[in-house]
Amino acid sequence: MDLRAELLKSIWYAFTALDVEKSGKVSKSQLKVLSHNLYTVLCIPHDPVALEEHFRDDDDGPVSSQGYMPYLNKYILDKVEEGAFVKENFDELCWTLTAKKNYKPDRNGNSVVSHQDAFKLWCLFNFLSEDKYPLVMVPDEVEYLLKKICTAMNVELNSCELDDYLAQEQQGQGGLTVWQFLDMVNSGRFLRGIEQEAVSMAVEEVYQEVIEDVLKQGYLWKKGQLRRNWSERWFTLKPSVLSYYMSEERKEKKGSITLDKHCCVEVLPDRDGKRCMFCVKTSSRTYEMSASDTRQRQEWTLAIQTAIRLQAEGKNSLHKDLKQKRREQREQREQRKAAKEEETQRLKQLQEEKERKLQELELLKEAQRQAEILLQEEEQRRRQQHEEMQRTLEIQLQEAEQARASMQAEMVLKEAEAERQRKRILELEDMQERLQEALQQEVKARQDEESVRYAQARLLAEEEEKLKQLMKLKEEQEEYIIKTQLEKQVLKQEMENKNKCLEDAQKQLEEVRVNRQRVDQDVMAAQRKLRQASTNVKHWNVQMNRLMHPIEPGDKRTNVSGGFAGYQPLLSGRDSSLRLKQRVEDKGNDPMRDNSKDNVSNGGNSGVPPSPDADTMATEPTN
Repeated sequence: MDLRAELLKSIWYAFTALDVEKSGKVSKSQLKVLSHNLYTVLCIPHDPVALEEHFRDDDDGPVSSQGYMPYLNKYILDKVEEGAFVKENFDELCWTLTAKKNYKPDRNGNSVVSHQDAFKLWCLFNFLSEDKYPLVMVPDEVEYLLKKICTAMNVELNSCELDDYLAQEQQGQGGLTVWQFLDMVNSGRFLRGIEQEAVSMAVEEVYQEVIEDVLKQGYLWKKGQLRRNWSERWFTLKPSVLSYYMSEERKEKKGSITLDKHCCVEVLPDRDGKRCMFCVKTSSRTYEMSASDTRQRQEWTLAIQTAIRLQAEGKNSLHKDLKQKRREQREQREQRKAAKEEETQRLKQLQEEKERKLQELELLKEAQRQAEILLQEEEQRRRQQHEEMQRTLEIQLQEAEQARASMQAEMVLKEAEAERQRKRILELEDMQERLQEALQQEVKARQDEESVRYAQARLLAEEEEKLKQLMKLKEEQEEYIIKTQLEKQVLKQEMENKNKCLEDAQKQLEEVRVNRQRVDQDVMAAQRKLRQASTNVKHWNVQMNRLMHPIEPGDKRTNVSGGFAGYQPLLSGRDSSLRLKQRVEDKGNDPMRDNSKDNVSNGGNSGVPPSPDADTMATEPTN
């Protein structure tokens, strides 16, 4: 299993955890955040432009796993470099996303494994699961993993109970999902009576062995290169390197031994007070070490030889190789099982075929017996029929003799009939010739008809083309009509607006006219008042003129109009100027006023000029 397949398994859990509605699709904003986190934990340079471009907001909606794969392969998985990132951090990111939704430990605190151990079991499950989605672990791998955990705790696994449990939980899906596996472990069904600390230590040991490829680890005595003294160190063996630390916490690393196909391991005799010694030879140096006992030395030498063998074979992980071998064994077992079932089925079919043929043979024997009986009956029946036929033939022979005589007579009649038929045939041949001529004429007529139809089809095609042009013109006309209607509606709207404005102007005009009539009425009333006042002034002028010329003794009434002889010349000029001024004012106000003035002047003493005092008195009321 390559690095890409391992990463895809964890990413698949993260993607399905974001699929809240279980529709197979995740929103673009969530995928954008997931991609950003993957960039970070995988130590890949960020490409924000490609990220925003691929997950820009549009109308496509959520993205399916198939829609996300092109971006994931191109911008993330293709840029991942093995050893450039910490895979545990990557797994923790995906586990955090999926555990929030799917992992449900016992809330009462009775869980067998802790949250951190559940994460490690999840990683082990991903490593041992099949490379098919949705991810499941086949029963053989489940048993293998539980056996390793139980072996690390020095307990024995109940395989029969496990088989029964797996038969109930699989339900035709080919194995267990990781959540079923974690529920099974948390239930304590197979780890009954074991403390959580012991389970945690066993899970850690199996995790280091399978995931971190730790072939063996433990304390060994190592001889120094310069000081040549012996120091106890904690050694950790992986397929490519043998590292040693100050203690088993592995916080302070003291050095490492790089292993390749040119390295070897040898057992050394006891010396310098050390026993169970062995050495690891590399191309540059020989490392001497001492184990606690012979068994430990044997386990260490075998483990180091295994690591060297893996390097020689170009393999980086023992358990990946073991997993592949187990998978091949399962496939071979399945093939053998299928071949065995096929052979059993074939033998069963052969047995059924044999039984069927035996039944058919019995039926054939019975049919043969029945056929013999029927053959005898048929032979007897034939004999009877032969005898009856002989009798019948004799009777028919006699009848044939009689019929021959009658046939000869009929032959004569037939010959005469044949002569008539020959004549009829000649007539029919003549009729056939005429019929062929008519047929040729009909063929020619049909050809003419075909030519006419061809011309008609051509005319119909032209008519159809014209009709299409007409329809196109009609569509253009309809578009123009629609456009004209729209313009008409716009003009109609404008006319309505202008009519409304005109109505408003008419209303304002009516108001102006009403105001003008009211003003005209006020002007006419003022003119009437002015004429009345003028009339009163003229009347009082006449009266004043009369009062200004008292009657003396001896004067006659008729001489009043003449006035005083000496006084009249003096006032004549002033009277004429005042009268002219009054006429001009009256003409400016009303022509009727001139008439009334003339009438008053003619009715009064026109010859007596008004006195200045009277004029002043007449003008004061008007003001």
